[in-house]
Amino acid sequence: MASNASHVLGDEESQLSGGSNRVQPFSSTPKNRNIDDEGKKHTSLTVAQRLGISDFFSLDVWRASVGELLGSAVLVFMLDTIVISTFESDVKMPNLIMSILIAIVITILLLAVVPVSGGHINPVISFSAALVGIISMSRAIIYMVAQCVGAILGALALKAVVSSTIAQTFSLGGCTITVIAPGPNGPITVGLEMAQALWLEIFCTFVFLFASIWMAYDHRQAKALGLVTVLSIVGIVLGLLVFISTTVTMKKGYAGAGMNPARCFGAAVVRGGHLWDGHWIFWVGPTIACVAFYVYTKIIPPKHFHADGYKYDFIGVVKALFGLHE
Repeated sequence: MASNASHVLGDEESQLSGGSNRVQPFSSTPKNRNIDDEGKKHTSLTVAQRLGISDFFSLDVWRASVGELLGSAVLVFMLDTIVISTFESDVKMPNLIMSILIAIVITILLLAVVPVSGGHINPVISFSAALVGIISMSRAIIYMVAQCVGAILGALALKAVVSSTIAQTFSLGGCTITVIAPGPNGPITVGLEMAQALWLEIFCTFVFLFASIWMAYDHRQAKALGLVTVLSIVGIVLGLLVFISTTVTMKKGYAGAGMNPARCFGAAVVRGGHLWDGHWIFWVGPTIACVAFYVYTKIIPPKHFHADGYKYDFIGVVKALFGLHE
């Protein structure tokens, strides 16, 4: 990857000044000398440098984490409000309306937070970015803590403005796998089985990373598509996955794939109760998906598929057959 490349969902340094803490998943036309220099530079890094321990003592990193905290707080407040309001309203397909609104809100919030911290507001993005190497693991830890604190603040804000009846009926818009519902012979537990919920969490999170986040990680796609387009795709993909996960199961009590452990954590801390039932799935599932996605990035070719041009172009083949040269 070119030395002046930037990533959409990196850190604030890569957004504003190019930064130095960046991954190079692809390389366009690198020179051998540059490759050798980079190889020597990377092999000489200490463990502390690779982990980015200095980020724990960087004021700029902590200031950037404030953007993650506030962004996560607003995200939780708005998304959980959308969940409650769409299911409370009298519409035939509330999950469709909910998914569309979620896509819009996520796109807007990412655009707002990207210049501040790189625009994560989700532990999935921070952890995967650290695994791939776009940010340090230390920065990712700071961001994820900020995201969880922000999620709690957002859930507290929502609890303060809704009635206790709505908060209880809709579980404060949090991530649920099962709920207690009235049955013919008393209360019964309805929802999705733990294994099914775990697999859905893994699949949906991996698709989220594969179909949208990688566009932000690859500087060429991000540059070709533009910031607004890339972040819109991220929002649309998340909205589609929410719609699919809630539609394919059709299970009352299951709130759909979380794909954001911090959002699930915030509502669980504030609301408590059954929101803790199977809560581990919303952490374990995305973690497995992030690791699987990292393995995928190590398997694919280090160079872009068409980095060297389109040498198998059909017209070029015809010219070669008839001995025609440009």
